[in-house]
Amino acid sequence: MNADGDRYTTLDVSHAIWDRFFWVAPLLVIGTKEPDGSYDLAPKHMATPLGWENYFGFVCTPRHATYRNAIREHAFTVSYPRPDQLVHTSLSAEPRCEDGHKTSIVNLPVIPGEVVAGPLLDGAYVHLECKLDRIVEGFGENGLVIGSIVAARVHEDALRRRAREDQRLIAKHPLLAYLAPGQYAIIDKGQNFPFPSGFAK
Repeated sequence: MNADGDRYTTLDVSHAIWDRFFWVAPLLVIGTKEPDGSYDLAPKHMATPLGWENYFGFVCTPRHATYRNAIREHAFTVSYPRPDQLVHTSLSAEPRCEDGHKTSIVNLPVIPGEVVAGPLLDGAYVHLECKLDRIVEGFGENGLVIGSIVAARVHEDALRRRAREDQRLIAKHPLLAYLAPGQYAIIDKGQNFPFPSGFAK
């Protein structure tokens, strides 16, 4: 209990804590090229821009084909799906069959990358194409897969043009977010953040 009387529960950090409370994350789809030349898509939420330059990273495990494909091909793609693409995003998480393929992938609307070999979810509001920069290992069984963005496209109806129209843009074209663990949210309202005077990134 703190000075204001708020109560807290101590979590056992000898186990993963991330399923004990909700937290907000992006919900996106990573695309890679398989060894046989076909494409793979996989949803990710532990993913983020890295710094203010054009670097992007996502957390993955070597057990997943996405991780191995990104290393072998030295490339991956990123698609930010729209709320009406929730089912497509979910289907990209389908487990592999005995032959190692995901049967649902062939039914998903994809387009090829223009610069790197990999699929992009057609209709997503942002497409990023990345060349593998490095992998940082050592987060338990996981590694941080980092790419340098070599191509980026934003759908015309999602492109910011004037800051004063941001709230209208978000209301008209909502964003899809992941509420870990196991929930999703549609963000259709935003507010200007109250930065203090003189703040600079």
